[in-house]
Amino acid sequence: MAISGKHSWIENSDVFSLFPTLAWKIQLRAEGQESIDASVLGLLDSLRQGQPALKTGEAWQSGHGLHRREELQELCDCVRRAAASVLQFLKTSDETIEITGCWANLYAPGAAHPMHSHPNNYLSAVYYVRTWPGADSINFHDPRSQTGVIRPPVTELTAANADQVVVRVRNGTLLVFPSYLCHSVDANASGETRTSVSFNLMYSAFTEALSKPMWGDD
Repeated sequence: MAISGKHSWIENSDVFSLFPTLAWKIQLRAEGQESIDASVLGLLDSLRQGQPALKTGEAWQSGHGLHRREELQELCDCVRRAAASVLQFLKTSDETIEITGCWANLYAPGAAHPMHSHPNNYLSAVYYVRTWPGADSINFHDPRSQTGVIRPPVTELTAANADQVVVRVRNGTLLVFPSYLCHSVDANASGETRTSVSFNLMYSAFTEALSKPMWGDD
């Protein structure tokens, strides 16, 4: 019964979801996680060799071509398999999807990342290498812009009236979500550096097939 209470004018009622926004949360097994994390951390040590340690409130981001590095192929394979499972779940056409960008993120204590999305891609992902209490969440924001036109006060926050969802993560968590979905990271409230690796994915045949209009000539 979607409407509570007894009403003589109602035979029955229901509530249903329209156009849901989906995200996927995957936890890697410990043995695979250890190997991947060692490769990521080793690569980061190499990339940051000679650079000063991050200060409070500072963040660092690598270049976006890490998916081409041999050290990250095991992690990239996991991301590709996860993306393939997502496409199968969504029952999309059998098109190849590929990683278009991959970069590492370091957030020192006090560092945050404002709300943003990842344009010109279909899926995005993030893998968490090192999280800590106080640095173990990501915020996803309501993609329906019109809901912000009127926001009446609520008596209790629920999944039906909240304008953002906080997702908890831990070491070895892989999140996959639509690239259009805005997200943000709160200031690192721990005393350690939070480490993650981000990905963008897009259909390989976009310009050849998927970007063409779905209607015929007039």
